[in-house]
Amino acid sequence: MYTDKVMEHFMHPRNVGTIPDADGVGEVGNPVCGDMMTFYIKVKDGRLEDVKYQTFGCGAAIAVSSLVSEIAKGKTLEEAMKITREQVAEELGGLPPHKMHCSNLGADALHKAIENYLNKQTDRKPEAEGEEKQSRDKKNFHCPSCDFILPERALVCPRCQLKLVRCEHCNEYNLEGEETCRHCGAGLI
Repeated sequence: MYTDKVMEHFMHPRNVGTIPDADGVGEVGNPVCGDMMTFYIKVKDGRLEDVKYQTFGCGAAIAVSSLVSEIAKGKTLEEAMKITREQVAEELGGLPPHKMHCSNLGADALHKAIENYLNKQTDRKPEAEGEEKQSRDKKNFHCPSCDFILPERALVCPRCQLKLVRCEHCNEYNLEGEETCRHCGAGLI
């Protein structure tokens, strides 16, 4: 029923635990089966320095959490946001059809932890007078498709994975392939 890799991650899960001073926390659950996952991340220089999780659920849910934590550790935030449900199931050698929802929970919990971290960065209070002015001058840019707050110089939205292009005139984000800027009407190259 389960592959050897699923059993290995279930019997010997990696990165179990919490990060007390986590930079981001993401929690998901499935009310039908009762599985619950909470991911904790520590970010340094735009990379996931540490990833831990707590999972309450079946063997597949534990294996998925273990694998997702291993795949994500060391990746940039953008790379980690590209971890898909399908990739998780494939890396485990497949999951039974009635357990595929577990691969959804693992990727979703990681993405929520990253979104939590990114949202904290935009909501962060200035710590010094010079930083306060810089904060006032800095504008949050949003994905034109899903309205996610984008990190600086984003080429792809971390949430919806759509490619982005910035308008040379107003500096706002547009979806790649659009001919005119939806903000100022200027032509896009």
